[in-house]
Amino acid sequence: MSFSINDRELMTRALSLAAKGRFTTSPNPAVGCVISRDGSVLGEGYTSPPGGNHAEIEALSKIKDASDACAHVTLEPCSHQGKTGPCAQALIDAGLTRVIIACEDPNPLVAGKGIELLKAAGLEVECGLFEDQARDLNKGFIKRHEQGLPWVCVKMAASIDGRTAMASGQSQWVTTPAARQDVQRLRAGSCAIITGIGTQLMDDPSLTVRISEQELGIEHSLRQPLRVVVDSQLKMQSSARMFSQSGNILIATLDGENQRKKSNALIDKGAEICFLPANGEHVDLHSLLLELAERECNNVMVEAGAGLAGAFVGEGLLDELVCYWAPKLFGSEARPMFNLPISTIDAHLALSIKDIRQIGEDLRVTMYPDKDY
Repeated sequence: MSFSINDRELMTRALSLAAKGRFTTSPNPAVGCVISRDGSVLGEGYTSPPGGNHAEIEALSKIKDASDACAHVTLEPCSHQGKTGPCAQALIDAGLTRVIIACEDPNPLVAGKGIELLKAAGLEVECGLFEDQARDLNKGFIKRHEQGLPWVCVKMAASIDGRTAMASGQSQWVTTPAARQDVQRLRAGSCAIITGIGTQLMDDPSLTVRISEQELGIEHSLRQPLRVVVDSQLKMQSSARMFSQSGNILIATLDGENQRKKSNALIDKGAEICFLPANGEHVDLHSLLLELAERECNNVMVEAGAGLAGAFVGEGLLDELVCYWAPKLFGSEARPMFNLPISTIDAHLALSIKDIRQIGEDLRVTMYPDKDY
């Protein structure tokens, strides 16, 4: 299907609007909408935080007369009554005659029903314009609805020789302040941050988002992501710094008498304890991801040491790897990025580089597992 230059320009604008909501719309998708007539923009909008207007309603609210207009929207308009009304019906009622959609909504409550509703009302509907870009913008939402799992991003900071800490565990700081600030953007776009008990005991992190709405260039208030500690034996102490910070804490552990005894003190500090099945001696990470998907987490970020990070990679649970490389050499005695039982070159995990850019003095490299290998 061919789209005009004007269609491409308007959908590009809609994608740019959608990106403004990527830090605040979860568990809903980030959507942008531009309504025009004869190529001139009448109104535009993007999805508000849960309970607020969807992109289409936001755009319509700025228009007195939308009759015979066209909407360019990055995701299929919803057709069901949730916290807000169905957007597809709102477009119909407003008198639009054409809707261009970047990609279909995988949510079973929508999943083509919005398109059918628009077509049944006589509107011209075309799909697929910049579909890949639209899917990438909502990759966590899409994966959760298509596969029942959240999108998993593993973040690592390492020296150029692939070391994350000295043999003693000392790791502050591998990268520059600019890179650490950039990590705050990754945290802000995550529904949950996962770490392991080893990292928690060694570094006592807060795992909070420490970047402002102004720095992100957004209008709506940020929410703190769920902080998840994988702690099979429940070694976490109630004195952990995490408990003095705002936001919810989930501790994933195994179900045992010892863990049950220790759990009350952590619950009293405000943590929620989740008892999960075992994979060997450790918490089954697939079960953890299923639990997070049930909690409507679209995107989760793993900030952990070589053991837990290596487990996510080794068990095939990785969707995205973001590495911050510092121009430093730590030496062969320092700790590696991953503990991975790879013994032959043929058993390597191939990665595709999606983006490389310099952040301060460091390099940030974004990679996906290469499905062709």
